[in-house]
This record gives sequence, structure tokens and C-alpha cells, in this order.
Amino acid sequence: MAKQKKKHAISRFNEPQRLQRVMAAAGFGSRRECEKLIESGRVEVDGKVANRLGVKVDAAKQVVFVDGERLQETRLQYFMLNKPPGVLSTVSDPSGRLRVVDLINTDMRVYNVGRLDKSSEGMILVTNDGDLANLLTHPRYGVSKTYHVLVKGVPSRDILSQMKKGVYLAEAKVQVANVRSLKKTQDGCWLEIVLDEGRNREIRRLLARLEHKVVRLCRVAIGPLFLGELPLGAHRRLTAEELESLRKAAAGTTRRRKTVGKKTVAKKVTQSGKGGKGGKGAKRTQSGSRDPGRKKSGKKSAAKVGTKPSARRGVKKKATKTSVKKKAAGRAASRGTQAPRKRRKLKTRSKRR
Repeated sequence: MAKQKKKHAISRFNEPQRLQRVMAAAGFGSRRECEKLIESGRVEVDGKVANRLGVKVDAAKQVVFVDGERLQETRLQYFMLNKPPGVLSTVSDPSGRLRVVDLINTDMRVYNVGRLDKSSEGMILVTNDGDLANLLTHPRYGVSKTYHVLVKGVPSRDILSQMKKGVYLAEAKVQVANVRSLKKTQDGCWLEIVLDEGRNREIRRLLARLEHKVVRLCRVAIGPLFLGELPLGAHRRLTAEELESLRKAAAGTTRRRKTVGKKTVAKKVTQSGKGGKGGKGAKRTQSGSRDPGRKKSGKKSAAKVGTKPSARRGVKKKATKTSVKKKAAGRAASRGTQAPRKRRKLKTRSKRR
């Protein structure tokens, strides 16, 4: 076999990991792109073609080849670059134009974290750590990016407010996390714009919709990390403290889906005593009785059968006993003697029949 060119893997994995994750961390593209490489049979593990997903490898013990090029263990590297205008934020370019990774002084395979369009400038991170790249670019983590933008004209307060509320573009409604005016120029204005979820050329398209053309766009910060005085086109390594602050920023801004629990809403009872259809969650009234709108199994309310509440069976029996006692007491008072107890009971029983 011909001498193989060495590629780079990762050194932080102490246990087997999915093959596409190892490849992505080594800089062979996103995990989705690495999955396509695996499915097309272009990856070998210990001399055997691995053409199915789900295969786990230990980069420290196993030999992995991608298109005949070997992945080797190496330490991770992190760089900050002040990207000049005209440089491409892409892994490969068929036309051979200058790329971000061409400006990094390293013999390892690295790739840029996120993108800046060709006309834009400013901070861009370059690494071979796929996990950190995912933390900083995935919308789920919402790590903020700060831009200084020179626009033509001076946007009014209403325009700035509209940018926060949101503007509809072709694919979705987009909005900025924050925006403020920095200073005015001869024919324009500098704005500071903060995004927590980026789309393709979002700032340029948003301002164009609001009739303010972008003249210059520079990214000055990613999360807590600022560009500072780094010269245009220069790069430097990130410190351990800066890496830790980036990871904390991603962990502290993780977006969670808002779940709204089921709420039982009881309809208000009208003055006539009729309520809406209630269920098990029907609320009690201030007097402690249940909402009359609640259904009762086996019993029909008086309002449904068209009779008055006093005409229900239980109330009728009680009223009959009272009336019999009153009538007996009245007759006894008129005779001046107490009514016989036995006779009164007979009358009551006959009344019941």
C-alpha cells in the first residue's frame, strides 16, 4: 500500500464514540456530511469498510481512513481570526480563492466556526473541536454575536423598534436581540446589532427590507469573547480562560421549549343560574357549592326537565311533612286540645301513599 497522508482525530475521547462524531471533530465536515461519507463506503476502520451508521470507534486504539487518508490522534486547537473582506468562510472552493483556513498558521486540519459572508469582516473562530463548534453555532444554545454595522441614512427609533419586534423575510420572521445607535457619519450611521440566532446574510437582508443599505459590517464579539485590537488579517490562539467562558456562555443560554400545561377553564355562571358545560375541573362558587354547569351521572337537573328546583323529589317530601305538621297543629289549636299522636301519624302515612 502506498504511503498514506495522515489526518487528525481527537484526543479527548476516552471511550468509543460514533464514527461520524469522530470524523466531524477531526474536521471532515458536519456530522451529516460525515454520515454521507460513511454511507458511500469511503471510510475504513481497521482495514474494513464501514458503510453503515451507528458504528463506534476508539480513535486512540483503532485505525480510521477516510478516502485513504488516516486519522491520527492530536490535541485540539483554537484560533481567533480578524477576517478581512474578500476572504471566503468555506472549507473548500473549486475556484481556488482565499479562504479563512488559509490564513491560519497550522499544519493540522481546522475549519471555521460559523460563517461571515465574503463582504463582511471581523471575528471568526477556527478550530478542530466539533463539540465547541456545535455549541457556538446551533440555535438551541443561542450564543450571542455582536456586530458593528455602517448603514446609509439614519434609522429612526421606529425602525430600531421594528428590528427588535421582527421583520418578515422570505423564509421566516427575523428579529435582533438588541440594537442601538453608536454614532452618526456624514451620510450614514453606525449601529451595534446583537443576534442570538443567525441566518444567511440576515443583517443585510433585514436592513434592506427597512430601506437602509449596509455599507460595512464587522463582527466584534462572540458571546463574552471580544475581538479587541487584533489587526485585520491576523490571528491568535485562544486561552484556556477564554474557552471556558465560551462554554459557560453556551451552557447559560440554552433555550428550552416552553410547555404550557393544560388548564381547566370554568365558564362563568349567569344570574339566571345556568352555567356552561363543566367537567371534573369545574370550579366551586364562593358559597362552596359546585358549578351548576357540572354534569351529574344518573341525575337530571331541574333546569333540564323544565321544572322548578323546589319541585324536585327530595324537596317535595320534606315540604309535605312540614305541611302535615302545621295542619295538625292548627286543628288541635282550634279544638283547644292536643291532637292524638297516633292519628297524626296515620294521616302522615296516608298522605305519603
